[in-house]
Amino acid sequence: MKNSLRIKLSALMLLEYFIWGAWYVTMGTYLLSSLEVGATQVGATYANLSIAAILSPFFIGLIADRFFSAKNVLALLHLLGGISLYLISFTADFQSFWWLILLYTLLYMPTISLVNSISFSQLKDPDKEFPLIRVFGTLGWIAAGLLVGFMELETSHLTFQIAATCSILLAVLCLFLPNTKSTGEQKSLSSILGLDALVLFKDRSFVIFFVSSIVICIPLAFYYSFANPFLNDIGFENAAGKMTLGQLSEFLFLLLMPFAFRKFGLKKVMIAGMMAWAVRYLLFAFSEDLNDQWMLYTAIILHGICYDFFFVSGQIYIDKKADKSFRNAAQGLITFATYGLGMLIGSYTSGWVTQSFAADINSSTSYQWQSVWLVPAAIALITGVLFMILFKVKNEKIN
Repeated sequence: MKNSLRIKLSALMLLEYFIWGAWYVTMGTYLLSSLEVGATQVGATYANLSIAAILSPFFIGLIADRFFSAKNVLALLHLLGGISLYLISFTADFQSFWWLILLYTLLYMPTISLVNSISFSQLKDPDKEFPLIRVFGTLGWIAAGLLVGFMELETSHLTFQIAATCSILLAVLCLFLPNTKSTGEQKSLSSILGLDALVLFKDRSFVIFFVSSIVICIPLAFYYSFANPFLNDIGFENAAGKMTLGQLSEFLFLLLMPFAFRKFGLKKVMIAGMMAWAVRYLLFAFSEDLNDQWMLYTAIILHGICYDFFFVSGQIYIDKKADKSFRNAAQGLITFATYGLGMLIGSYTSGWVTQSFAADINSSTSYQWQSVWLVPAAIALITGVLFMILFKVKNEKIN
């Protein structure tokens, strides 16, 4: 690969995730403090990303892949997305904010698949070259968190304007990417929804895995929606910047996964990931009473185990379980179940639970965070125990 193309693809990946990281992590804090809404509204707003995740495969499969060059579609989506983000930054009422976030997420979510598609189409050896490109996405997310945190913008509308500027910049960059022709192929609705993989439901253990994947997304949604508001509320300085330790942890534990698979096997690794969610929320729950910031740092760093050991392991399990003829459909089905259905349920649940433990004190809202975090901790613990008992896997050692 030419160095010029490598630089373009790396910049593409970096900006793609910088844009997302610039507003997503701190949106809950912004809504609670600047728009003065309740936790239920925060959960409902984060749920928009799940709605977009459910709908975006239809756009990619039925329209983008068939009729247009990927780079032109990507440029248009980021241009319109940048305009939407600018409008969001000037919106003062929640109802308009919610609809604009829904519009933006519908524009943004298809770009993730398009960025991957463009990158893969230009690589001669994707297995070796793509990780070196994809790592810039993680760096982009970390850079966004550090910028927002150190500039103390967590309650500011400027996070959306920073993301908007980068989105428009990325739209321009897309025009200089190599051309990728549309496939012209018509994908069936069943292949887009992953219905070809429904045969896997004949296996009892796959059903256990599928349901567990949906349920464990409820604790995940608590973290994405309310970790940053919680950390700011208890006075944890530069929360957005310090939360990037989670992405660093995610990268490091990804490197440890091959060793973990060989040593412990797939099932034990997945159970460790689920139990880590329970430990993380117990640390959050009792950190304020014990006045121990290291409990907070530990909870953030556990993100690598929480995410990699269950969700990435789940993708590997699907790859082993599904026949080659419907492997892509199976991966699409589990993505729909987790980032779509699971996170949708989780976002609304997290908002409702957090609001249930809110109290008005001296004309301001105070949250009983210990009670809030004990709920996802219990969900993760119960799910992990049931998974341990019911889930069976053969030949679980992975080379």
